[in-house]
Amino acid sequence: MKDMALWNEGDWIAAIAAIALFAILAIGGIIAGRKSEEVVGHPRGLFVLFYAEMWERFSYYGMRALLVLYLTKHWLFADSKANLVYGAYGALVYIMPVLGGILADRYLGQRKAVIFGGVLLALGHGLMAVEGIGGQSDPTINVFWAALAFIIVGSGFLKANISVIVGQLYKMTDVRRDAAYTIFYMGVNVGAALGTILVGYLGETIGWAYGFGLAGIGMVIGLIIFLIGKPALRGRGEPPAPLAQGREFTLYAVGIGAVAVVWGLIQYQDVIQNLLIVSGLAMLGYTLYEAFKLPKEARERIFAMLFLIALNPLFWGLFEQAGGSLNLYTDRFVDRAGVPTSLFQSINPIYIVLFAPIFAALWQYLGRKGLEPSAPAKFGLALTQVGLGFLVFVWGANSVGAAAMTPVLFVFLIYLLHTTGELCLSPVGLSAMARLAPLHLASFVMGAWFYMTAVGNFVAGKIGEATGGEGGEMSKELTLQIYSKIGWITIGISVVVLMVSPFVKRWMHLDTLEDRAEPKPE
Repeated sequence: MKDMALWNEGDWIAAIAAIALFAILAIGGIIAGRKSEEVVGHPRGLFVLFYAEMWERFSYYGMRALLVLYLTKHWLFADSKANLVYGAYGALVYIMPVLGGILADRYLGQRKAVIFGGVLLALGHGLMAVEGIGGQSDPTINVFWAALAFIIVGSGFLKANISVIVGQLYKMTDVRRDAAYTIFYMGVNVGAALGTILVGYLGETIGWAYGFGLAGIGMVIGLIIFLIGKPALRGRGEPPAPLAQGREFTLYAVGIGAVAVVWGLIQYQDVIQNLLIVSGLAMLGYTLYEAFKLPKEARERIFAMLFLIALNPLFWGLFEQAGGSLNLYTDRFVDRAGVPTSLFQSINPIYIVLFAPIFAALWQYLGRKGLEPSAPAKFGLALTQVGLGFLVFVWGANSVGAAAMTPVLFVFLIYLLHTTGELCLSPVGLSAMARLAPLHLASFVMGAWFYMTAVGNFVAGKIGEATGGEGGEMSKELTLQIYSKIGWITIGISVVVLMVSPFVKRWMHLDTLEDRAEPKPE
């Protein structure tokens, strides 16, 4: 163990995060085992889902903090190629909820889909601990591709479905819904912050395998909490009809088959681009086909959802520079004072944890006063903030001159603006999808929401690839030029969104939403 006098900032941050991790684990176990129906004014099931998703995000974001660094430093990919792989990986993670959502809607139910996804994720993160000797000639890289495939498909079964169960805990007209999703989103980011710090710290300072191995342990803990807390879900997320054992195993076999397909896809990023275009058009066509079979109000709600979903690629294409080009920029061109690069990935989730309760209270307060912005208006505000974040970062980097290292203050500022933008879009979008979707399309619509996030992740990879220039290695000057351009374009689009938001709000028909029949608790 290091002498205490030799500890640097990164060591102290990791030690504090480890203590917080054990404290949160204890609290999660207590809540999962409690018998009372509510905790701080919300169903106990919300906090079971909170903790399960927290540990899933612990594993996912811990790995995400290291991925680009791992690709460039261990597998020796060029910066541009590493960004493209990162974007393709993120895209596939958010495509798979379409498959997981459809199978859960029609056969498995959300709860079993979440469990199956968690098992695949645990296996994937375990395989990530197999690192070999490095370099692209090392045959162990095929184990790495397989690990990514398990994580991608596992996320597909877990992500959309656990969010749907959150919505099922509340009536359609319950004013606590947006607050509940914000609390849930805070759980996501508690896991993201702790995973980024601990997994990133172990991976960068001790060894890649140690960081990835810890991520796998986190996923196993999340599964255990979810299983213990089943009674708190009060019958939500069960299969729509009794499921024969043979059919259930067939569905799991489909999931394993998807792992094999994704193992090939992740290695060929151009194929993913074509897949996104074709499948996106197919999904749009199917959604419109279903929409025109519905009454006027239900049909217009789908149009409103499509408007919100269409804004996802723009927001996430910029936001996800955090794990790609911004991560590499921080590693190469920011005065980090000796702090490991991956730890800066924890700034965004820490901000979420700090600000999510404030935003949740703000939305509830404004809702009671009749002043809460509509979901489309919140999306417009989100785009304004993410664009402004890049402009502030570029200004800060240029203020010290091209040859100087960028002051770390501007890393904190870009993450601050991106975080406040995220809080105006992501939990609000999750709530809107669960609230507005027809019951028979609930998980499909949530899958479509994540699908367009997939497009955003791929866009992020293409933007990151561009920062590498012709030679493939990141250029500070070129990166700042790209950041400035996308910042101004996004602010212009946000103005248009804010202007049309009142019209989109009318399509939502919030005043005529009806509550769905509740299942009987077990």
